[in-house]
Amino acid sequence: MHLLIAEDDRALGVFLRRGLEAEGNQVALVADGQAAIETFVAESPDLTILDLNLPRKDGMEVLRFLRTVNDELPILILTARSEMETKIRCLDLGADDCMLKPFSLQELRARCRALVRRRREVGLVLRYADLEVNRVDRSVKRAGESVQLTNKEFALLECLLLGRGRSISRADLLERVWEMNPTAGTNVVDVYVNYLRRKLKDTGANPLIKTVRGQGYSIGARA
Repeated sequence: MHLLIAEDDRALGVFLRRGLEAEGNQVALVADGQAAIETFVAESPDLTILDLNLPRKDGMEVLRFLRTVNDELPILILTARSEMETKIRCLDLGADDCMLKPFSLQELRARCRALVRRRREVGLVLRYADLEVNRVDRSVKRAGESVQLTNKEFALLECLLLGRGRSISRADLLERVWEMNPTAGTNVVDVYVNYLRRKLKDTGANPLIKTVRGQGYSIGARA
């Protein structure tokens, strides 16, 4: 899943990002309200974790704006404010859940999973031909049979399916899946595509994952 964390406490933000990435999520971390809005609009994250005490634009202002952009994507509020009025106001503005600081990372993960499960959207299950990818429980099936993938293999397959019908360059994949400089001299993308092909038994004259000459890789587009 693609998550957005808006938290101005750098240590806490890094802790949250690492804790959620450990479950295989891709996480964008921003430190102010304006950056939260820009990232939300650009990336449409599957879940947003929003602190209320943010510089530039405070969390309440950000929450109000995000709900004018999209009223379906889940938003979880983190706050040190224990007043009931704060929680009620957040929920009235469109927040899906609120957690008080300090909190348990284990509970936060569980609440994130619950929020995403409750979100009714076809995009949570990606399908193409006989391939099915569930983005909530991170399961993959090919022709009805389960396929076990590592976190990076899953992220690569997810990225290709989200861009179905068009070619995605090696540079874009390197940046989005591995968060590496797109100009880095590495063949990690090609290596992992081969891993995927082997695990998906993707061989023959018409493979699911196609090599687009001079461009990159694609699912659902002509080579």
